[in-house]
Amino acid sequence: MRAITHRTDHYNASAVLDHNLAEGRGDKVAIYTRDQAYTYQQLGELANRAGNALKELGVEQEQRVLMLLLDTPQFPATFFGAIKIGAVPIPTNTVMQSADYAYFLNDSRARVAVVSGPLYKLIEPIRATCKYLKQVIVVDGDDAPGVIDWQTWVDAASPSLDPADTSPDDIAFWLYSSGSTGFPKGAVHLQHDIAFTVENYARGVIHMTENDLCFSGSKLFHAYGLGNNMTFPYGVGASSVLFPGRPTPDALFGIITRFHPTLFFSVPTMYAAMLAAPEAEKKYDLSSVRLCVSAAEALPAEIYRQWKEKFGVEILDGIGSTEMLHIFISNYPGRVRAGSSGQLVPGYTARLTDENGREVPAGEIGDLLISGDSAAPFYWNKHEKSKYTMRGEWMFTGDKYHMDADGYFWYDGRSDDMLKVGGAWVSPIEVESALIEHPAVLESAVVGTKDEAGLVKAKAFVVLQEGVKGSPELVKELQEFVKARIAPYKYPRMIEFVPDLPKTVTGKIQRYKLRQ
Repeated sequence: MRAITHRTDHYNASAVLDHNLAEGRGDKVAIYTRDQAYTYQQLGELANRAGNALKELGVEQEQRVLMLLLDTPQFPATFFGAIKIGAVPIPTNTVMQSADYAYFLNDSRARVAVVSGPLYKLIEPIRATCKYLKQVIVVDGDDAPGVIDWQTWVDAASPSLDPADTSPDDIAFWLYSSGSTGFPKGAVHLQHDIAFTVENYARGVIHMTENDLCFSGSKLFHAYGLGNNMTFPYGVGASSVLFPGRPTPDALFGIITRFHPTLFFSVPTMYAAMLAAPEAEKKYDLSSVRLCVSAAEALPAEIYRQWKEKFGVEILDGIGSTEMLHIFISNYPGRVRAGSSGQLVPGYTARLTDENGREVPAGEIGDLLISGDSAAPFYWNKHEKSKYTMRGEWMFTGDKYHMDADGYFWYDGRSDDMLKVGGAWVSPIEVESALIEHPAVLESAVVGTKDEAGLVKAKAFVVLQEGVKGSPELVKELQEFVKARIAPYKYPRMIEFVPDLPKTVTGKIQRYKLRQ
């Protein structure tokens, strides 16, 4: 499957899955799970059954279908089945509260929800408050009243289905942003968006082929995981391993050792946790992995260096977003600059601008705007936020970056996280990266806090390595450690030791909670 062009009048994103049948991969395994495998033929038929079953429930083109599904084969089957009939699937975060799902259901006006059995307990108490929701399909659940059993539902449907007459610019699916601030926003994506990311990132950066086996520690409901473990492998005819459980270091290492993936995707927080696992390089076999990928937050250079030294494989750090669907700036195999987000992905252009919208020269910090054909055109039901973020062909990312002379982008924090101390910008990321190099520090987050004079100073929240205890002496040691590594005025005036840091489910530190 290659990227489509807008000269095409008819295109349906279910082709990302179905092209494998046309190209003779029907008998090839598309998905491995802990106890079974699904070929492309089996997965294609399951998606067709799901699409036909949705039509039997009265779901029509452009109507929304909420997905609250663990990483199981029913996820891609529901996703592509809905798209194939012209409906709009909405994968949602699986670790939120009932009130969040009530918001998603009412905001999207979804008529149907497809839910994993263990998660139905979160939907049951809110059903009466969801005025648009008509039917709930439960996968591998108990016989709860008022729900439809998935297996019975799809078994009764036909395994044959023609795609709806959609165009490349029709709406295909939504993704609610997890966001480091504010309530989630429904980013609307179009039929052509997936094919664009497959061509430019999966093929263009990590050179994924049908011979690869993918495994993502990040889940499918997140834009990053959706590409890593579903749309990318299907787009090139590769295979993936789906794991519905909690992604602990031991669990991820165990799956890598058992299934021998060639590509592993995760987030910096998890790479740090995996590095902290005792003697992991002796207990587990990572020899099959040719590349690792990181996103969702900046990967500290020290984590990159430790991982490469311990496991002998590069981590390609990059930046993407829910609004852009996947990574648009990335390091490339063989030319990683540790601590940077890398260079532009093919098909994307970037601008760094000051507060007046003027481009800043190389080396200076500016707001990052990105342009590329995977961009969401708007947020559902969020007119003002859409105008602020979607600026013509440019997407305002809310990230501060600077670019070096070689075109590498270096992350300097969120636009609302940057600190101005003594009239100069201080990057929280730079201070955090310095702190994490200290052997006593496991994680850190830096925010701005006003001192007695009302001036903003840098405060660090520090999670210590196991067995290390905080003390005034350690505070002083860490402050001097930072001063020796970056401009001394940037050191944190205050340090607080904490057991953990508030994060989104995708691993982004929620600095606004620390500021509060």
